[in-house]
Amino acid sequence: MRNKSTLFSLFLILLTGCHFQVPKDPSILIWHLGAEPDTLNPILATDAYAGTIDNFIYETLIERDNATLAWRPKLATRWEISPDHRQFTYTLRDDVFWHDGTPFTTDDILYSFEKIMDPAVDDPHLKVYYKDILKVEKLSPVVVRFTYREPYFLALEFTGTIPIIPKHLYQGTDFNKNPLNRTPIGTGPFRFLSWKTGDRIRIARNEGYWREKPALHGIDFEIVAEDTVALQVLKKGGLDFAGLRPIQWVRQTGSSRFNNRFEKRSYTTPGYSFIGWNNKKPFFKDKRVRRAMTFLINRQQILEKLNFGLGRVVTGPAYVDSLDYNPQIEPIPYDPDKAKELLAQAGWRDTDHDGWLDKNGVPFRFEFLISSGRRFAERLATILKEDFAGVGIDMEIRKLEWALFIKNLDDRKFDAVTLGWVFGFEQDPYQVWHSSQAVKGSNFVGFENREADTLIEMGRREFDRQKRANLYRRFHQIVDEEQPYTFLYASPHLLALDRRFENVQVYPAGVDPLEWTVRPVLELE
Repeated sequence: MRNKSTLFSLFLILLTGCHFQVPKDPSILIWHLGAEPDTLNPILATDAYAGTIDNFIYETLIERDNATLAWRPKLATRWEISPDHRQFTYTLRDDVFWHDGTPFTTDDILYSFEKIMDPAVDDPHLKVYYKDILKVEKLSPVVVRFTYREPYFLALEFTGTIPIIPKHLYQGTDFNKNPLNRTPIGTGPFRFLSWKTGDRIRIARNEGYWREKPALHGIDFEIVAEDTVALQVLKKGGLDFAGLRPIQWVRQTGSSRFNNRFEKRSYTTPGYSFIGWNNKKPFFKDKRVRRAMTFLINRQQILEKLNFGLGRVVTGPAYVDSLDYNPQIEPIPYDPDKAKELLAQAGWRDTDHDGWLDKNGVPFRFEFLISSGRRFAERLATILKEDFAGVGIDMEIRKLEWALFIKNLDDRKFDAVTLGWVFGFEQDPYQVWHSSQAVKGSNFVGFENREADTLIEMGRREFDRQKRANLYRRFHQIVDEEQPYTFLYASPHLLALDRRFENVQVYPAGVDPLEWTVRPVLELE
């Protein structure tokens, strides 16, 4: 459920503070990072921040072509697929080296797979995609074969984009706590330089790179938790590249001064934002309550008010422009009266006449978890708190820093939360929606439905595109009925980039800094 040209696994999208030292080298890109990753180990990482950095340090066997999205060789020179879709054989390049000078071999691939499947390694988000691999064999120093128990329609993508780490550096260590998790060594076009906690992560161009070296000499990832602060830093020259909120795009970056220095770009990739209701909590066990909560949220008005209309209301877990998305399902409308009716059916009434709904003596009072510094989430929470109070539901807003926020999700210590998913152009809903992932995995809302599980499992084995889409459209219907999420919006990515960087193309999967060139200094003056 992700596009490996930008991310390895399914990553949560959020903006979650900073001293700045602007590099003197104009070929160093200063990139805004909205939160600090917990790790840069590509097997352990689960968030977009780590994925952004790791994409420059680590590489995979194959990659998608930016323009066509077709698979093309990378660390592998070629691949073969058996007629029964169970065996995937890759022939590797023989001129690739890790950043410490050690040759890259098939042993690194075998070791990486071993660690992915190791029960002691905390990577449930990855295990789900490799659990059906029967074996991985080293046929020669440069040939590796993956054999599946049964066909899987995304097997090429997941074998070809398996995260690969250096065996010689990890073997015999505590994998989860290895210092390399914060000082990574890869084969990619950039090598790790430094990580100053709470401040910046720096990478530099790999001068021994096996392919053509990028024009950028390095990238400094500056950690700025507040997006309003990030915009001010951008305007003052402390950042070169940053995401913009809709209000910033529409109202705060329109001056000639800003546009003379920066160009704005936008693109849409598969993904959506949502509110997740913890299905295991007493308040949200009943689907009537979850549906009532969606009836209480004026999504179109919020889109216009907070996002200036930039985006579309969505109704289900597939990319809105994909064949898997069910266009027959209309968004649940804003209807407080219908919400009250459903809440009453579920037993939530104001029995003591204090203005708050209650059931069996327990008031309807829950926490809404958001990440600090994410202005959209803060404003959304304020609107919801007021609207929910109007029908007798008391919502408390709880803001946490990113690392603690994620821990609460992993530990299932939340009532409701707002987040976003980004995924690939072809997707498998197993990671987020299968019941096996409810205890420890990305199904943190605890959604469980037997028919949904069956449809998801069938979809993994279905190679006929239309038949698979039919399965997923039925799955979409189930999710719409159950409302484990209130689906919000598919929104564009809004970016600002210093104009000294040229050859900036916008592709279906976004932008590729490896293509960028830098205008000569004299031309800038």
